[in-house]
Amino acid sequence: MTVANEPRTGSQDRSEDSASGDALGSEAVLPARGPVRRLFSGTPVYIFLFDVLLVAGFTILSPNHVFWSWGNEEAVMGNASEAFLLAAGATVMLAAGAFDLSLGANVILSSVAGGILLEHMTNQTTLDASAAGCLLAVLVCVATGGTVGFVNGFLITKLRVNSLIATLGTTGICTGLAFLFVHGADITGLPTNLQEDFGLNYIEYVPPPTFIALVILLWFWVVLRFSRYGMRTLAIGSNRASAERAGVFVGRHIHTLMILGGLMAGLAGFFDIARLGTTDTTGHTLDSLAALTAVVVGGTPLHGGRANMFGTLWGAVLAYVILDGLIVMGLSTFYQEVATGSVLIIAVAIDANRARRRE
Repeated sequence: MTVANEPRTGSQDRSEDSASGDALGSEAVLPARGPVRRLFSGTPVYIFLFDVLLVAGFTILSPNHVFWSWGNEEAVMGNASEAFLLAAGATVMLAAGAFDLSLGANVILSSVAGGILLEHMTNQTTLDASAAGCLLAVLVCVATGGTVGFVNGFLITKLRVNSLIATLGTTGICTGLAFLFVHGADITGLPTNLQEDFGLNYIEYVPPPTFIALVILLWFWVVLRFSRYGMRTLAIGSNRASAERAGVFVGRHIHTLMILGGLMAGLAGFFDIARLGTTDTTGHTLDSLAALTAVVVGGTPLHGGRANMFGTLWGAVLAYVILDGLIVMGLSTFYQEVATGSVLIIAVAIDANRARRRE
């Protein structure tokens, strides 16, 4: 990830400074502000407070206050584990000005690949769903997701296809392949120990998938804030031409970002089959939209150049609190799509207003 003796320019120095501040998840602040004021003036704080208000509102309005029940919190944390992974991958890509609309389809294809492997293993008399077998399923899911990310990166950096168009095309390809592999029917009867030992297990009241997702999200924050790789990511999103003049291999860097996003989708696919014990080929149509909503709501601008990973965390929580709250209230799934799309539009409008104020 490092290149020795890179030529440095003033724009690169400024990008490195912004990497250490913007990746933390706060707007540029005046030096006169104290640490307490900076803490409570960032976007993540506002999103967190809004999450608290939503939880309180849904708890009051839900029948018998079931939204605050432990069973519902289990469902929210389980879904949030996949949301954190997708949103973290989308954040680092968007920080460089790249999009990936195929994340949801990638989750479907990766989970199908892992499900086919596990189904084959359970049908063999000489094989079982041991820890080694489950590890192999993880590798298959992650490898599938990374392959999709590699293809997306190739289309964007080598064939010069716009990232929105490229990933929109691979969305259809991944979804179609997944349905072809399972012949239109989900794979059921996956090993129960995968759920008992991992997907539905708990580490101090936190499911292992959620714990792993939070650790990965924290790792992305560290990379964006403290590493040269993160500095280059933000420099590309800030000014691609200046980054190239500073010696950054922009095409190769964006390619690695797309692969990272694909790896996150592949891991989310494994988490999905580990929690459900089956594939879910129709349940991830809103994943890409939810991930992008979480990133933009969290404060990462569409044009790139800055990354707000803590904002992404609470933005992902916001998206799934809204979806789960609507389900608990007994509203149709169509309202979920309306709510997610509306939140995204509002977040983009706020982002555009921020950009105008900075100018």
